[in-house]
Amino acid sequence: MNEVIVRLNKKFISKILNGYPLIEKDAIINKNKLKNEGDVLKLVDHNNKFVAKAYYGKQNKGIGWILTLKENKKIDYNYFRDKIAKAISFRKKMYNDNNTTAFRVFNGEGDGIGGLTIDYYDGYYLINWYSEGIYRYKNQVVKALNELTEFKGIYQKKRFKTGGKYIDDDDFICGKRGEFPIIVKENGVDFAVCLNEGAMVGFFLDQREVRKTIKENYAKGKTVLNTFSYTGAFSVFCAMGGAKKTTSVDLANRSKEKTIEQFSINDIDYYKHDIIVEDIFNYFKYAAKKQLKFDMVILDPPSFAKSKKYTFSASKDYKDLLKQAIAITKEKGTIVASTNCSSFNMDKFLKFINDAFKETSKRYKIVEKFSLPTDFKTIKQYKEGDYLKVVFIEIN
Repeated sequence: MNEVIVRLNKKFISKILNGYPLIEKDAIINKNKLKNEGDVLKLVDHNNKFVAKAYYGKQNKGIGWILTLKENKKIDYNYFRDKIAKAISFRKKMYNDNNTTAFRVFNGEGDGIGGLTIDYYDGYYLINWYSEGIYRYKNQVVKALNELTEFKGIYQKKRFKTGGKYIDDDDFICGKRGEFPIIVKENGVDFAVCLNEGAMVGFFLDQREVRKTIKENYAKGKTVLNTFSYTGAFSVFCAMGGAKKTTSVDLANRSKEKTIEQFSINDIDYYKHDIIVEDIFNYFKYAAKKQLKFDMVILDPPSFAKSKKYTFSASKDYKDLLKQAIAITKEKGTIVASTNCSSFNMDKFLKFINDAFKETSKRYKIVEKFSLPTDFKTIKQYKEGDYLKVVFIEIN
């Protein structure tokens, strides 16, 4: 790749030297030098003194990621191989766990290369490219996986269309094409995943510890409402944990067939559970009108969602969403409040929770909190990377 010398805005230099990995949009003074995504950027100060090497790649968060603070470090195949080898070694134990066969292998800036994630699904690798810049290093990444691992096949998701959207394409790279859905395990529970059907595979790996905790400690004998249920992962874990009944609600039409599929592969009679295709805000109104009450309500909305009547933004609307959940949760019941929104931290999230209970004149107790599991490696210098916040709340 070309190496381009660019000058850093003074106020960003100490931040980068202290380990902040993202090149923010205003960090470069001579932006006219930024021509080809994927170019290696040699970042210098106003005296032309070396600061760091990065790659140029536009995504929602910025215009590139720091690769090294060492001037003599080459950004070549060996660079990528070393980073990926180190990441694989960090997850070595997970490869040997027969009860969990899906996990994250490489987590962007947490493993040293922002804009790149790699997930493992029972012998298949799925690479996510978050900019055209990192996608230009595809050959190096795929070659490293070929050299370092044994696999059935490698798939990819290109997520660098305008607005960070997925580019619909043939997602297969090499190896053997999968016969989808393939069945993976998470803590002994089966899940059907498709690596070749659009942007999502049907399963969010970052909630592993939360699902396990619900199954083992909260579900038994309970009635559960799973909102924004997607393919029903939380509902399946609740049912496997002995829940009396689950109700899964999601706006997407395909959520029903996908949830039925997940129940079925675990030999759960889905007829004993409710799977509803409906806008959750309409369902809240219906539940309040019918005076329905649940022992447990799971709230795991996307950071941003839009339907015909409602627009939901976690940073603005989570408190009001929580108030509606409180209204249909039994006394001594549990709300599992979760968000993957990176624009606010746990303290702000706890304030949303406190304000919601204050405004509904209800008392509550926080029972436990979760963030990302260990395979979703993060660095303390980039707090936005530690995006997951989950709080178990008991209504008193």
